Amino acid sequence: MNQKIDSSSLADLVARLVDAAKRAGADASDAVAVRSRSTSVSVRLGKVENTEAAESDDVSLRVFLGNRTASVSANAASDPASLAERAVAMAKASPEDPHQRLADQALLARSIRNLDLFDPTELSAETLREDALAMEEAAMAVSGVTNSSGSGASVGMGGLVLATSHGFLGEYMATRFSRSVSVIAGEGTGMERDYEYSSRLHFADLDQVAEIGRKAGERATRRLGARKARTGPVTVIYDPRVARGIAGHLAGAINGASVARKTSFLRDMMGKKVASAGITVTDDPLKLRGQSSRPFDGEGVQGESMTMVDRGVLGHWFLSTSAASELGLQTNGRGVRASSSVSPSSTNLAIEPGDRSPEEMIRSLKSGFYVTEVFGQGVNMVTGEYSRGASGFWIENGELAWPVSEVTIAANLKDMFLNMVPASDLDRNFGTAAPTLLIEGMTLAGE
Repeated sequence: MNQKIDSSSLADLVARLVDAAKRAGADASDAVAVRSRSTSVSVRLGKVENTEAAESDDVSLRVFLGNRTASVSANAASDPASLAERAVAMAKASPEDPHQRLADQALLARSIRNLDLFDPTELSAETLREDALAMEEAAMAVSGVTNSSGSGASVGMGGLVLATSHGFLGEYMATRFSRSVSVIAGEGTGMERDYEYSSRLHFADLDQVAEIGRKAGERATRRLGARKARTGPVTVIYDPRVARGIAGHLAGAINGASVARKTSFLRDMMGKKVASAGITVTDDPLKLRGQSSRPFDGEGVQGESMTMVDRGVLGHWFLSTSAASELGLQTNGRGVRASSSVSPSSTNLAIEPGDRSPEEMIRSLKSGFYVTEVFGQGVNMVTGEYSRGASGFWIENGELAWPVSEVTIAANLKDMFLNMVPASDLDRNFGTAAPTLLIEGMTLAGE
Protein backbone atom coordinates (compact mmCIF):
# COMPACT_ATOMS: atom_id res chain seq x y z
CA MET A 1 0.00 0.00 0.00
CA ASN A 2 2.98 2.35 -0.24
CA GLN A 3 1.63 3.88 -3.49
CA LYS A 4 0.59 6.80 -1.29
CA ILE A 5 3.90 8.48 -2.09
CA ASP A 6 3.05 8.65 -5.82
CA SER A 7 0.17 11.11 -5.45
CA SER A 8 2.25 14.10 -6.61
CA SER A 9 1.51 13.13 -10.20
CA LEU A 10 -2.22 13.29 -9.48
CA ALA A 11 -1.83 16.71 -7.87
CA ASP A 12 -0.13 17.94 -11.01
CA LEU A 13 -2.88 16.44 -13.17
CA VAL A 14 -5.80 18.12 -11.38
CA ALA A 15 -3.99 21.45 -11.44
CA ARG A 16 -3.53 21.10 -15.20
CA LEU A 17 -7.23 20.25 -15.60
CA VAL A 18 -8.27 23.43 -13.79
CA ASP A 19 -5.88 25.50 -15.93
CA ALA A 20 -7.21 23.86 -19.09
CA ALA A 21 -10.79 24.67 -18.06
CA LYS A 22 -9.92 28.35 -17.67
CA ARG A 23 -8.28 28.42 -21.10
CA ALA A 24 -11.36 26.73 -22.58
CA GLY A 25 -13.58 29.55 -21.28
CA ALA A 26 -14.90 28.30 -17.94
CA ASP A 27 -15.69 30.94 -15.30
CA ALA A 28 -14.76 28.50 -12.53
CA SER A 29 -13.93 24.82 -12.15
CA ASP A 30 -12.74 22.07 -9.88
CA ALA A 31 -11.03 18.79 -10.65
CA VAL A 32 -10.61 15.65 -8.62
CA ALA A 33 -8.43 12.58 -9.05
CA VAL A 34 -9.54 9.43 -7.27
CA ARG A 35 -7.03 6.67 -6.60
CA SER A 36 -7.90 3.12 -5.63
CA ARG A 37 -5.89 -0.07 -5.15
CA SER A 38 -7.22 -3.36 -3.77
CA THR A 39 -6.41 -7.03 -3.38
CA SER A 40 -8.87 -9.64 -2.15
CA VAL A 41 -9.02 -13.40 -1.73
CA SER A 42 -12.15 -15.50 -1.14
CA VAL A 43 -12.24 -19.16 -0.17
CA ARG A 44 -14.88 -21.80 0.45
CA LEU A 45 -14.51 -25.24 2.03
CA GLY A 46 -10.75 -24.96 2.17
CA LYS A 47 -10.24 -23.97 -1.47
CA VAL A 48 -9.56 -20.61 -3.09
CA GLU A 49 -12.56 -19.44 -5.10
CA ASN A 50 -11.32 -16.08 -6.26
CA THR A 51 -8.27 -13.81 -6.12
CA GLU A 52 -8.64 -10.27 -7.38
CA ALA A 53 -6.38 -7.26 -7.72
CA ALA A 54 -7.56 -3.92 -9.06
CA GLU A 55 -6.15 -0.45 -9.41
CA SER A 56 -7.28 2.76 -11.04
CA ASP A 57 -6.60 6.47 -11.17
CA ASP A 58 -9.68 8.32 -12.39
CA VAL A 59 -10.31 12.02 -12.84
CA SER A 60 -13.35 14.25 -13.16
CA LEU A 61 -13.64 17.89 -14.12
CA ARG A 62 -16.55 20.14 -13.22
CA VAL A 63 -16.87 23.52 -14.99
CA PHE A 64 -19.14 26.51 -14.43
CA LEU A 65 -20.35 29.06 -17.00
CA GLY A 66 -22.53 31.54 -15.17
CA ASN A 67 -25.35 29.42 -13.76
CA ARG A 68 -24.63 26.55 -16.11
CA THR A 69 -22.49 23.59 -15.16
CA ALA A 70 -21.28 20.31 -16.61
CA SER A 71 -18.95 17.50 -15.59
CA VAL A 72 -16.85 14.92 -17.39
CA SER A 73 -15.02 11.88 -16.06
CA ALA A 74 -12.14 9.90 -17.53
CA ASN A 75 -9.02 7.95 -16.60
CA ALA A 76 -5.87 9.71 -15.53
CA ALA A 77 -4.23 9.24 -18.93
CA SER A 78 -6.76 11.47 -20.68
CA ASP A 79 -5.72 14.78 -22.24
CA PRO A 80 -6.63 17.73 -19.95
CA ALA A 81 -7.26 20.13 -22.84
CA SER A 82 -9.64 17.75 -24.57
CA LEU A 83 -11.57 17.06 -21.36
CA ALA A 84 -11.85 20.78 -20.60
CA GLU A 85 -13.13 21.64 -24.09
CA ARG A 86 -15.73 18.88 -23.89
CA ALA A 87 -16.89 19.99 -20.43
CA VAL A 88 -17.26 23.62 -21.47
CA ALA A 89 -19.20 22.65 -24.60
CA MET A 90 -21.54 20.56 -22.45
CA ALA A 91 -22.02 23.43 -20.00
CA LYS A 92 -23.05 25.79 -22.80
CA ALA A 93 -25.88 23.39 -23.67
CA SER A 94 -26.94 22.72 -20.04
CA PRO A 95 -29.92 24.34 -18.29
CA GLU A 96 -29.25 27.03 -15.73
CA ASP A 97 -29.04 26.02 -12.08
CA PRO A 98 -28.48 28.91 -9.64
CA HIS A 99 -27.51 26.52 -6.83
CA GLN A 100 -24.51 24.92 -8.51
CA ARG A 101 -21.26 26.69 -7.65
CA LEU A 102 -17.89 26.23 -6.02
CA ALA A 103 -17.76 26.37 -2.25
CA ASP A 104 -17.15 29.79 -0.74
CA GLN A 105 -13.41 30.40 -0.68
CA ALA A 106 -13.57 31.51 2.95
CA LEU A 107 -14.80 28.04 3.96
CA LEU A 108 -11.99 26.06 2.34
CA ALA A 109 -9.59 24.09 4.51
CA ARG A 110 -6.50 26.18 5.17
CA SER A 111 -4.41 23.22 6.32
CA ILE A 112 -4.85 19.51 5.77
CA ARG A 113 -5.06 17.66 9.08
CA ASN A 114 -3.36 14.32 9.52
CA LEU A 115 -6.16 12.03 10.74
CA ASP A 116 -4.01 8.86 10.72
CA LEU A 117 -6.03 7.23 7.94
CA PHE A 118 -3.17 5.48 6.13
CA ASP A 119 -1.40 2.27 7.16
CA PRO A 120 1.54 1.25 4.91
CA THR A 121 1.35 -2.42 5.97
CA GLU A 122 1.86 -4.67 2.94
CA LEU A 123 -0.16 -7.89 2.71
CA SER A 124 0.43 -10.48 0.02
CA ALA A 125 -2.32 -12.49 -1.62
CA GLU A 126 -0.87 -15.51 0.16
CA THR A 127 -1.31 -13.84 3.57
CA LEU A 128 -4.89 -12.92 2.70
CA ARG A 129 -5.52 -16.52 1.63
CA GLU A 130 -4.16 -17.88 4.91
CA ASP A 131 -6.34 -15.49 6.93
CA ALA A 132 -9.46 -16.44 4.97
CA LEU A 133 -8.78 -20.16 5.38
CA ALA A 134 -8.10 -19.76 9.10
CA MET A 135 -11.36 -17.89 9.64
CA GLU A 136 -13.35 -20.54 7.82
CA GLU A 137 -11.60 -23.31 9.74
CA ALA A 138 -12.39 -21.64 13.08
CA ALA A 139 -16.04 -21.21 12.11
CA MET A 140 -16.40 -24.79 10.84
CA ALA A 141 -14.91 -26.08 14.11
CA VAL A 142 -17.94 -24.81 16.05
CA SER A 143 -20.22 -27.72 16.91
CA GLY A 144 -23.36 -27.64 14.78
CA VAL A 145 -21.83 -25.82 11.80
CA THR A 146 -22.33 -27.97 8.70
CA ASN A 147 -21.29 -25.87 5.71
CA SER A 148 -19.57 -22.69 4.61
CA SER A 149 -20.91 -19.81 2.56
CA GLY A 150 -17.39 -18.51 2.12
CA SER A 151 -14.65 -16.54 3.79
CA GLY A 152 -12.61 -13.62 2.56
CA ALA A 153 -9.87 -11.13 3.36
CA SER A 154 -8.96 -7.94 1.56
CA VAL A 155 -6.72 -4.90 1.65
CA GLY A 156 -7.21 -1.68 -0.22
CA MET A 157 -6.46 2.00 -0.35
CA GLY A 158 -8.28 4.96 -1.76
CA GLY A 159 -8.26 8.69 -1.64
CA LEU A 160 -8.54 11.82 -3.66
CA VAL A 161 -6.70 14.91 -4.80
CA LEU A 162 -8.84 18.02 -5.28
CA ALA A 163 -7.99 21.30 -7.00
CA THR A 164 -10.27 24.30 -7.49
CA SER A 165 -9.94 27.39 -9.66
CA HIS A 166 -10.01 29.62 -6.58
CA GLY A 167 -6.78 28.18 -5.29
CA PHE A 168 -7.47 25.10 -3.21
CA LEU A 169 -5.24 22.04 -3.58
CA GLY A 170 -5.53 19.17 -1.11
CA GLU A 171 -5.17 15.42 -0.92
CA TYR A 172 -5.65 12.51 1.45
CA MET A 173 -5.42 8.75 1.29
CA ALA A 174 -6.90 6.04 3.47
CA THR A 175 -6.38 2.29 3.74
CA ARG A 176 -8.86 -0.42 4.64
CA PHE A 177 -8.30 -3.99 5.81
CA SER A 178 -11.23 -6.42 5.99
CA ARG A 179 -12.00 -9.98 7.08
CA SER A 180 -15.33 -11.80 6.87
CA VAL A 181 -16.79 -15.29 7.04
CA SER A 182 -20.29 -16.75 6.65
CA VAL A 183 -21.32 -20.29 7.63
CA ILE A 184 -24.38 -22.54 7.78
CA ALA A 185 -25.57 -24.59 10.74
CA GLY A 186 -28.02 -27.49 10.74
CA GLU A 187 -29.39 -29.71 7.99
CA GLY A 188 -32.20 -29.66 5.43
CA THR A 189 -35.06 -27.25 6.04
CA GLY A 190 -33.64 -26.46 9.47
CA MET A 191 -30.48 -24.81 8.18
CA GLU A 192 -29.53 -21.34 9.43
CA ARG A 193 -26.85 -18.95 8.20
CA ASP A 194 -24.93 -16.17 9.94
CA TYR A 195 -21.70 -14.23 9.59
CA GLU A 196 -19.07 -12.11 11.28
CA TYR A 197 -16.67 -9.51 9.90
CA SER A 198 -14.12 -6.88 10.86
CA SER A 199 -13.07 -3.82 8.84
CA ARG A 200 -10.51 -1.25 9.98
CA LEU A 201 -8.23 1.42 8.54
CA HIS A 202 -5.18 -0.04 10.30
CA PHE A 203 -4.24 -3.68 10.08
CA ALA A 204 -3.32 -3.98 13.76
CA ASP A 205 -6.86 -2.93 14.74
CA LEU A 206 -8.56 -5.86 12.98
CA ASP A 207 -10.26 -8.53 15.05
CA GLN A 208 -8.30 -11.78 15.09
CA VAL A 209 -9.19 -14.44 12.52
CA ALA A 210 -9.96 -17.12 15.14
CA GLU A 211 -12.33 -14.77 16.98
CA ILE A 212 -14.16 -13.79 13.78
CA GLY A 213 -14.59 -17.42 12.79
CA ARG A 214 -15.76 -18.51 16.23
CA LYS A 215 -18.34 -15.72 16.45
CA ALA A 216 -19.73 -16.55 12.99
CA GLY A 217 -20.13 -20.20 13.92
CA GLU A 218 -21.73 -19.45 17.26
CA ARG A 219 -24.14 -16.95 15.71
CA ALA A 220 -25.27 -19.53 13.15
CA THR A 221 -25.79 -22.37 15.64
CA ARG A 222 -27.73 -20.14 18.06
CA ARG A 223 -30.34 -19.67 15.34
CA LEU A 224 -31.13 -23.39 15.01
CA GLY A 225 -34.71 -24.33 15.79
CA ALA A 226 -36.07 -20.89 14.86
CA ARG A 227 -39.83 -20.47 14.61
CA LYS A 228 -42.38 -17.72 14.13
CA ALA A 229 -43.62 -15.53 16.94
CA ARG A 230 -47.24 -14.60 17.47
CA THR A 231 -48.70 -11.57 15.68
CA GLY A 232 -49.28 -8.51 17.84
CA PRO A 233 -47.74 -5.39 19.40
CA VAL A 234 -44.15 -5.84 20.53
CA THR A 235 -41.21 -4.07 22.13
CA VAL A 236 -38.19 -4.56 19.91
CA ILE A 237 -34.54 -4.51 20.93
CA TYR A 238 -32.19 -4.04 17.99
CA ASP A 239 -28.76 -5.68 18.15
CA PRO A 240 -26.04 -3.12 17.26
CA ARG A 241 -25.54 -4.79 13.86
CA VAL A 242 -29.13 -3.86 12.99
CA ALA A 243 -29.27 -0.65 15.03
CA ARG A 244 -26.64 0.82 12.72
CA GLY A 245 -29.23 0.55 9.96
CA ILE A 246 -31.70 2.57 12.05
CA ALA A 247 -28.99 5.22 12.47
CA GLY A 248 -28.56 5.17 8.70
CA HIS A 249 -32.28 5.84 8.19
CA LEU A 250 -32.00 8.84 10.51
CA ALA A 251 -28.97 10.12 8.60
CA GLY A 252 -30.89 9.82 5.34
CA ALA A 253 -33.85 11.71 6.76
CA ILE A 254 -31.69 14.70 7.73
CA ASN A 255 -29.78 14.82 4.45
CA GLY A 256 -30.10 18.31 3.01
CA ALA A 257 -30.53 17.09 -0.56
CA SER A 258 -33.54 14.99 0.47
CA VAL A 259 -34.96 17.90 2.41
CA ALA A 260 -34.56 20.22 -0.59
CA ARG A 261 -36.29 17.66 -2.84
CA LYS A 262 -39.02 17.21 -0.19
CA THR A 263 -38.37 13.48 -0.08
CA SER A 264 -37.63 13.28 3.67
CA PHE A 265 -40.28 12.62 6.30
CA LEU A 266 -38.39 15.04 8.60
CA ARG A 267 -38.27 17.89 6.07
CA ASP A 268 -40.37 20.28 8.23
CA MET A 269 -38.85 19.34 11.59
CA MET A 270 -35.79 21.59 11.99
CA GLY A 271 -35.60 22.82 15.58
CA LYS A 272 -38.33 20.41 16.66
CA LYS A 273 -38.38 17.17 18.61
CA VAL A 274 -37.74 14.23 16.27
CA ALA A 275 -36.58 11.62 18.80
CA SER A 276 -36.84 10.80 22.48
CA ALA A 277 -34.94 12.95 24.96
CA GLY A 278 -32.42 10.14 25.38
CA ILE A 279 -31.27 10.38 21.76
CA THR A 280 -28.28 12.51 20.82
CA VAL A 281 -26.68 12.08 17.40
CA THR A 282 -23.20 13.34 16.57
CA ASP A 283 -21.20 13.51 13.36
CA ASP A 284 -17.44 14.05 13.27
CA PRO A 285 -15.42 14.10 10.01
CA LEU A 286 -12.16 14.82 11.87
CA LYS A 287 -12.07 11.78 14.15
CA LEU A 288 -8.62 10.16 14.29
CA ARG A 289 -8.69 6.80 12.48
CA GLY A 290 -12.41 7.23 11.90
CA GLN A 291 -13.92 4.88 9.33
CA SER A 292 -15.47 7.82 7.46
CA SER A 293 -13.03 10.58 8.41
CA ARG A 294 -11.76 13.13 5.91
CA PRO A 295 -9.70 16.32 6.40
CA PHE A 296 -11.87 18.11 3.81
CA ASP A 297 -14.99 17.24 1.88
CA GLY A 298 -15.54 16.81 -1.85
CA GLU A 299 -15.52 20.59 -2.32
CA GLY A 300 -12.47 21.38 -0.17
CA VAL A 301 -14.44 22.47 2.91
CA GLN A 302 -13.21 21.31 6.32
CA GLY A 303 -16.20 20.05 8.29
CA GLU A 304 -16.32 20.20 12.07
CA SER A 305 -17.84 17.90 14.67
CA MET A 306 -21.57 18.61 14.99
CA THR A 307 -24.43 17.50 17.21
CA MET A 308 -27.12 16.76 14.63
CA VAL A 309 -29.79 15.81 17.17
CA ASP A 310 -29.45 17.12 20.72
CA ARG A 311 -31.55 15.24 23.29
CA GLY A 312 -34.18 14.57 20.68
CA VAL A 313 -34.21 18.00 18.99
CA LEU A 314 -33.06 18.29 15.37
CA GLY A 315 -30.35 20.94 14.98
CA HIS A 316 -28.74 20.50 11.56
CA TRP A 317 -29.03 19.05 8.07
CA PHE A 318 -26.11 17.42 6.27
CA LEU A 319 -25.19 20.04 3.66
CA SER A 320 -23.06 20.43 0.56
CA THR A 321 -22.82 23.79 -1.23
CA SER A 322 -25.68 23.13 -3.67
CA ALA A 323 -28.01 21.59 -1.07
CA ALA A 324 -27.28 24.46 1.32
CA SER A 325 -28.01 27.01 -1.41
CA GLU A 326 -31.40 25.44 -2.13
CA LEU A 327 -32.29 25.71 1.56
CA GLY A 328 -30.89 29.22 2.03
CA LEU A 329 -28.11 27.95 4.29
CA GLN A 330 -24.33 27.50 4.29
CA THR A 331 -22.53 24.21 3.68
CA ASN A 332 -21.23 22.42 6.76
CA GLY A 333 -18.57 20.44 4.89
CA ARG A 334 -20.56 17.26 4.28
CA GLY A 335 -20.25 17.23 0.47
CA VAL A 336 -19.24 13.84 -0.91
CA ARG A 337 -17.75 13.41 -4.35
CA ALA A 338 -19.53 10.75 -6.39
CA SER A 339 -17.74 10.67 -9.73
CA SER A 340 -18.25 14.21 -11.04
CA SER A 341 -21.13 15.27 -8.76
CA VAL A 342 -21.23 16.38 -5.13
CA SER A 343 -23.99 15.51 -2.68
CA PRO A 344 -24.26 15.71 1.12
CA SER A 345 -23.69 12.75 3.42
CA SER A 346 -22.83 11.92 7.01
CA THR A 347 -19.25 11.17 8.08
CA ASN A 348 -18.57 9.40 11.41
CA LEU A 349 -22.16 9.40 12.64
CA ALA A 350 -23.11 7.96 16.03
CA ILE A 351 -26.23 7.60 18.12
CA GLU A 352 -24.66 8.35 21.48
CA PRO A 353 -24.93 5.71 24.24
CA GLY A 354 -27.38 5.67 27.12
CA ASP A 355 -27.00 4.48 30.71
CA ARG A 356 -28.43 0.93 30.68
CA SER A 357 -26.56 -2.12 29.46
CA PRO A 358 -28.17 -4.36 26.82
CA GLU A 359 -28.52 -7.05 29.47
CA GLU A 360 -30.48 -4.68 31.70
CA MET A 361 -32.76 -3.80 28.81
CA ILE A 362 -33.48 -7.46 28.11
CA ARG A 363 -34.09 -8.21 31.78
CA SER A 364 -36.62 -5.37 31.95
CA LEU A 365 -38.98 -7.05 29.46
CA LYS A 366 -41.52 -9.73 30.27
CA SER A 367 -41.74 -10.36 26.52
CA GLY A 368 -40.19 -8.80 23.44
CA PHE A 369 -38.20 -9.40 20.29
CA TYR A 370 -34.38 -9.14 20.10
CA VAL A 371 -33.64 -8.51 16.42
CA THR A 372 -30.31 -9.66 14.97
CA GLU A 373 -31.10 -9.38 11.25
CA VAL A 374 -33.52 -7.53 8.98
CA PHE A 375 -34.12 -7.90 5.26
CA GLY A 376 -36.30 -6.51 2.50
CA GLN A 377 -36.63 -2.94 1.22
CA GLY A 378 -39.70 -1.85 3.17
CA VAL A 379 -38.57 1.63 4.21
CA ASN A 380 -40.29 4.68 2.70
CA MET A 381 -38.15 7.76 3.37
CA VAL A 382 -40.89 10.10 2.18
CA THR A 383 -43.53 8.93 4.67
CA GLY A 384 -41.37 7.14 7.25
CA GLU A 385 -43.27 3.87 6.89
CA TYR A 386 -41.07 0.97 8.03
CA SER A 387 -41.72 -2.74 7.41
CA ARG A 388 -38.89 -5.28 7.37
CA GLY A 389 -38.54 -9.01 7.49
CA ALA A 390 -36.68 -9.94 10.66
CA SER A 391 -35.09 -12.73 12.66
CA GLY A 392 -33.57 -12.92 16.12
CA PHE A 393 -34.65 -14.19 19.54
CA TRP A 394 -37.84 -14.02 21.55
CA ILE A 395 -37.47 -12.42 24.97
CA GLU A 396 -39.41 -14.13 27.72
CA ASN A 397 -39.25 -13.16 31.40
CA GLY A 398 -36.10 -11.11 30.83
CA GLU A 399 -34.13 -13.74 28.92
CA LEU A 400 -33.45 -14.71 25.31
CA ALA A 401 -35.71 -17.77 25.18
CA TRP A 402 -35.79 -19.16 21.62
CA PRO A 403 -34.78 -18.15 18.08
CA VAL A 404 -37.30 -16.40 15.80
CA SER A 405 -37.46 -16.25 11.99
CA GLU A 406 -39.90 -15.53 9.17
CA VAL A 407 -41.62 -12.59 10.83
CA THR A 408 -42.15 -8.95 9.88
CA ILE A 409 -41.80 -5.91 12.13
CA ALA A 410 -43.47 -2.61 11.25
CA ALA A 411 -44.02 0.93 12.48
CA ASN A 412 -43.33 4.47 11.31
CA LEU A 413 -39.81 5.82 11.73
CA LYS A 414 -41.23 9.03 13.21
CA ASP A 415 -42.75 7.03 16.07
CA MET A 416 -39.74 4.71 16.31
CA PHE A 417 -37.35 7.62 16.89
CA LEU A 418 -39.69 9.12 19.52
CA ASN A 419 -39.82 5.80 21.38
CA MET A 420 -36.15 4.87 21.04
CA VAL A 421 -33.86 4.20 24.03
CA PRO A 422 -30.09 3.69 23.53
CA ALA A 423 -28.04 1.20 25.54
CA SER A 424 -24.51 1.79 26.80
CA ASP A 425 -22.62 -0.48 24.35
CA LEU A 426 -21.68 1.92 21.53
CA ASP A 427 -18.83 0.67 19.32
CA ARG A 428 -17.45 3.66 17.41
CA ASN A 429 -15.46 1.52 14.96
CA PHE A 430 -18.04 2.07 12.23
CA GLY A 431 -18.76 4.98 9.92
CA THR A 432 -22.38 4.80 11.09
CA ALA A 433 -22.42 3.64 14.71
CA ALA A 434 -25.21 2.84 17.15
CA PRO A 435 -25.58 0.99 20.44
CA THR A 436 -28.27 -1.57 21.15
CA LEU A 437 -31.63 0.20 20.72
CA LEU A 438 -34.94 -0.49 22.45
CA ILE A 439 -38.10 0.67 20.65
CA GLU A 440 -41.58 0.30 22.10
CA GLY A 441 -44.85 0.21 20.16
CA MET A 442 -43.93 -1.78 17.06
CA THR A 443 -46.09 -4.43 15.39
CA LEU A 444 -44.96 -7.98 14.67
CA ALA A 445 -46.59 -10.09 11.97
CA GLY A 446 -45.92 -13.80 12.46
CA GLU A 447 -48.21 -16.74 13.05
